[in-house]
Amino acid sequence: MTNHWIDIGNSDVILIMGSNAAENHPISMRWVNKARADNGAKMISVDPRFTRTSAVADMYAPLRSGTDIAFLGGMINYILQNDFIQDTYVKEYTNASFLVNGKFSFDSGMFNGYDDTTGKYDKTAWAFQKGEDDVILKDKDLEDPQCVYQLLKTHYSRYDLATVSSITGTPEAKLQEVYETYAASGAVGKAGTIMYAMGWTQHTVGAQNIRTMSIIQLLLGNIGVAGGGVNALRGESNVQGSTDHCLLFHILPGYLKTPVDTWTDLTTYNESARPITTDEPRSANWWQHTPKYMVSFLKSMYGAAATSENEFAYHWLPKLDSGANYAWQPLFDAMYNGSIKGFFAWGQNPACSSGNADKVRQAMAKLDWMVCTNIYSTETSEFWRGPGMDPASINTEVYELPAAASIEKEGSITNSGRWGQWRYKAIDPPGDAKPDAEILDELFTAVKALYGEGDVFPDPILNLKWDYFDDPAKITHELAKEINGYHLVDSENGNAGDLVTNFTKLADDGTTASGNWLYCQSYNEDGNNMARRTAGGTDPIGLNLGWAWCWPINRRIIYNRASVDPKGVPWDATHPVIAWTGEGWEGDVPDGGWAPMQNADGTDNPDSMLPFIMRRFGMGQILGAMADGPFPEHYEPAESPLATNPMGYAQRLNPAVYVPPAEEMNALATPGGSDYPIVCSTYRVTEHWQTGVMTRWVPWLNELQPEMFVEMSEELATEKGIANGDRVLVKGIRQPAGVKAVAVVTKRFKPFTIEGDTVHQVGLPWCYGWVAPSPDATRITSANLLTPNVGDPNTRIPESKAFMVDVVKEA
Repeated sequence: MTNHWIDIGNSDVILIMGSNAAENHPISMRWVNKARADNGAKMISVDPRFTRTSAVADMYAPLRSGTDIAFLGGMINYILQNDFIQDTYVKEYTNASFLVNGKFSFDSGMFNGYDDTTGKYDKTAWAFQKGEDDVILKDKDLEDPQCVYQLLKTHYSRYDLATVSSITGTPEAKLQEVYETYAASGAVGKAGTIMYAMGWTQHTVGAQNIRTMSIIQLLLGNIGVAGGGVNALRGESNVQGSTDHCLLFHILPGYLKTPVDTWTDLTTYNESARPITTDEPRSANWWQHTPKYMVSFLKSMYGAAATSENEFAYHWLPKLDSGANYAWQPLFDAMYNGSIKGFFAWGQNPACSSGNADKVRQAMAKLDWMVCTNIYSTETSEFWRGPGMDPASINTEVYELPAAASIEKEGSITNSGRWGQWRYKAIDPPGDAKPDAEILDELFTAVKALYGEGDVFPDPILNLKWDYFDDPAKITHELAKEINGYHLVDSENGNAGDLVTNFTKLADDGTTASGNWLYCQSYNEDGNNMARRTAGGTDPIGLNLGWAWCWPINRRIIYNRASVDPKGVPWDATHPVIAWTGEGWEGDVPDGGWAPMQNADGTDNPDSMLPFIMRRFGMGQILGAMADGPFPEHYEPAESPLATNPMGYAQRLNPAVYVPPAEEMNALATPGGSDYPIVCSTYRVTEHWQTGVMTRWVPWLNELQPEMFVEMSEELATEKGIANGDRVLVKGIRQPAGVKAVAVVTKRFKPFTIEGDTVHQVGLPWCYGWVAPSPDATRITSANLLTPNVGDPNTRIPESKAFMVDVVKEA
């Protein structure tokens, strides 16, 4: 989230799209309803299904799964054609005025710079023009045909109401109503926000879905302001925290880049990982501080063994092979092909949660060993005796390690709004179950004991700093302090052994250590700031600066210097995030302490910096170089009811999409084919959590939601001869025998009219399996047996929200 949960209460328009907040994030509705009560805010629900969120919305718009970019592209066109942009904001705080090189083009569904042999774009093909002083050329009048604004306007001029309606199935009148209502948030003093979740991310254009909305928010001046932002609704209480601490392969803690094998030394890493220089003289380009954060991280990793003489042990860090990808889908491809022999499934259930789950199960059958750390047995730990598996032919040795549940251990979690909050242990874990950190300590200690000086590359193991586990009562606090970081020598910023105040005090010379620069301030000499519990205060917008702690540096709204005009005056005087007093900033922690862009008399302040401090050029990126293009474009899902792209060109699918190696397990339904003519999407239910590992063992929750169901429209049910409550099979190309389900015939789905034809859509929850509430290997009930593992080129996330099926009565 750029903002936070409470801040939703400051909005004037709330678009809930790609999520079902009322059902899956119910507490968020408290703040939605506050905005409606206090501000007269309008709530818009856009969803293929009339959800519980839709039922309480001011307006609802249906759309076919996988067509979000068309819907939002139409909104961009509406904003630009009617000149609803926040003019000063767009000109001063975004790259709308930047001039793009003359070779920029979009033709036949492809941007320039695409390489047919690699299936990738060369992002330098969209570079900006520069003057003799090497500074980017701009047209603040936004009239030059090569400026980003005009290129954007041309690109989205094709997304008129009729075109968008024919793609999405949303009636034109409903599009007009939604566009009008949301565009009104671009007026000075107004704010609109987006609440999205997996309904946007799990697509072959998932990252570009979010980019499209980001463009809208920049055009309307809705980034940095109270009640604005681009707000992801996380599906777990600590998803944000786990990402911050490098859950994913391509980042180290604090979003530092993981080294690749061609970055052979620390100097090369610092020059290559992040832009150290900028072509915009007023850009803070905060990533220029990467050397401070990286060296402090290495000191935290290897302690006294990391010295300037050995480049702070940089060469001990694992390196990615050039061009290799270690995301979820490629890992299971490698496992399926036999090149991965061991697997830790820690707090996860991929046998149910992963796209193309049958391939995942077959991949695990090729392992030598697997360790499952969880609070219950799962479909993953029991995969070897699941549906379609022959235990006698599977040699995978499975170890189950019982872990403590969240209420059985102490520590911090970081919520969707980036708030690190400390929670305390309520009860001891049962039996042999242990907190994750203690399990990891036993594992690492055992591995370390196997290493000696004569072994292959022992240094990273033998020299790893690992001194947190001497006192069980202090483990979590010692880890939190290490993450915050220490001064290692006496300096003007602190004495050796002191906790570092915040990340502005970190150094690149080995005198500081920090496990995660972004969390440097979370636990310092003031104490455990994540445990603070002072609510409220005098601020009028619910910042709650004394409650818990928020990264970065306790800033509650990111890019908040964009919430004021160039003189430092809030765009919205009623909901000020920060304001310039003439001597300093008041309100939230400002995104940099520089004075405003302009002096009180309107003259430029050359010592100020642009507000988007994490961006290389200091500006919000309307044009941004993604793996699949500089502007989002509508492409059909990998599996689609349409054989062609209704935008009118041959390129049907995202040209940079991730498609696994061709094999039977990766088969995709024929676009527009008759075997599987129904669009399907997966979703959650309130009564079960994720794949149901924690909830399918609870009798009263099973009573509320006892088994797999498929929702379908009355019209489709009539066409198929299916009645409410009938036992049916949901079939797909990866599961031709079908997934068993109960038919729920409902008005919540309605047929779409797409390109003049009727298209039906159904929905499946993904919270069921076969282990709980009672093991039954004949119960083939996991929705992800049907989903493909084709994925987004930026993230590799599987396309679980748009795929093709058929539904038939069970014989």
